[in-house]
Amino acid sequence: MRGGRSGRKAPELPERTLPHCTAEPGGRAFSPARGFSLASFVDGVKAKIERVKAAAALILIPLLVHAQEARKLDKVCTPDDEDALGLTCSETEPCPVFLELASAESNGTSLFVTGDLHTQNTTMFGLLLRSDDQGASWTEPNRRMRSAALEEIQFVDPEHGWVSGVKLEPLPRDPFLLATTDGGKTWTESPLFDEPTFGSIQQFWFDSATDGELILDKSQGAAKRYERYATKTGGASWELQEADNKPIRLAAAKPKENAGWRVRAGEDAYLVERRSGDGPWRPAAGFAIRAGECR
Repeated sequence: MRGGRSGRKAPELPERTLPHCTAEPGGRAFSPARGFSLASFVDGVKAKIERVKAAAALILIPLLVHAQEARKLDKVCTPDDEDALGLTCSETEPCPVFLELASAESNGTSLFVTGDLHTQNTTMFGLLLRSDDQGASWTEPNRRMRSAALEEIQFVDPEHGWVSGVKLEPLPRDPFLLATTDGGKTWTESPLFDEPTFGSIQQFWFDSATDGELILDKSQGAAKRYERYATKTGGASWELQEADNKPIRLAAAKPKENAGWRVRAGEDAYLVERRSGDGPWRPAAGFAIRAGECR
């Protein structure tokens, strides 16, 4: 019967000899077999222990994330938004709204995350989120930008930072930067061009509060697809430096893999993660990908 004990005695198993050992008379002592190294054996055990620790860390991180309910943003859609964006949604046929996060960066005191809200076919808003408690709570320091997406973010010091953005109507056009000089409390939009222009900011990098560079991707069809611009005014004005059909890279830009913060898409949530040095990535917050509905 399941869970009970049997009165029968278990059959005796034949005595087994360890793979690298030979049994001595009496079976109490043993001597190493030829080719056996105690140091190698110990090193092998240590290596297995480290592999088990690494596997446990990979398992633990998702468990920590799922233990915390993924956040959902407030007021993802209003009747005015539906009218302005040309959405046809109703109570019987609502339009799902999805969150997409792009980048995360800290200025030392606050954490910032960029992204957008969109339906299946329409980009609704560019989104900037701020946390002053390392991801425990969040606010929106800048208005949501209709028909736009916010992408990369960089701070050169605790006060000066920038966010790259682009209008999507539906093709990428009218690229711009958001700039702050007060640690992210307020942000100012700075268009790259005075006239309507197709393209998006592929990469940007500031060496100081005034000096920076960016790469503009003008997409297919342009005479020169990639253009490099430089600024000496903190992004208020830009001057063309070069143009090429081959991709251009900013040599001074910090590789993403060296960053201390990142966003990562999970199965049903975006994770905001951080790490110290070369340590493992650990979750700080999670945001539900299914953000809400327009009705």
